[in-house]
Amino acid sequence: MPKHGLAIFDTAIGPCAIVWGARGLLGVQIPEANEAATRARILKRFPEAREKAPPRDIADVMSGIVALLNGERRDLKDVAIDDDGVPEFNRRVYAIVRQVPPGETITYGEIAERLGDKALARAVGQAMGENRCPIVMPCHRVLAASGKTGGFSATGGVVTKLKLLTIEGAQPGGPTLFDALPLAARRG
Repeated sequence: MPKHGLAIFDTAIGPCAIVWGARGLLGVQIPEANEAATRARILKRFPEAREKAPPRDIADVMSGIVALLNGERRDLKDVAIDDDGVPEFNRRVYAIVRQVPPGETITYGEIAERLGDKALARAVGQAMGENRCPIVMPCHRVLAASGKTGGFSATGGVVTKLKLLTIEGAQPGGPTLFDALPLAARRG
C-alpha cells in the first residue's frame, strides 16, 4: 500500500492537488494549466504518492481550501502538517505565518522581528519559497516592505499571489492589487 495519498480536486482557481501521510498534510499544489499538469507537478514533488480517496480529515482540508478559494473566510491554521525534514528555522517562520488570518497580511520584516532579528527578512523569504503546503500555510499573505507583493514561488508567481489576496479581500483599500496589474498579467 502506498505510503502517501494523493487527491486532485476542483477549486475556483482551477484543479489543486493535495498529498498526505500518516502524520498529516505533506503538500499542496496550486493549479497548473490543467488537471494533468497539476497531477504531473505534484507527482514530481511526491513521486511515491498514489491517488486514493482521502480520509475524513483530509477531505475536510480539501473542503476548507475550496471554501477559502470561493471567498469564504476559512481559517486553516489547525490543519495538521507533517513537518518532518523541515528545517527548524522554517518551522518557526511557518508557526508565525499560520497565525495570519484570511484577509490580513504580514511582512517579511515583521516576521523577522518576531523571530528576534530584523536582518532575517531575506531568510524568511527563502523559507516562504520552500513552503510545501501553500494556501494551508498561507505564504501568499506575506508581503515585502511597504505593502509590495514580494515574490511567490508557486505557479503563476506574483499574479497567483495577487489572485489569492484578492479572493481573501486583503487589499489596502481602493483598487485591488489584482486590478492594479496590467490587463495582460491578469489573464493567468
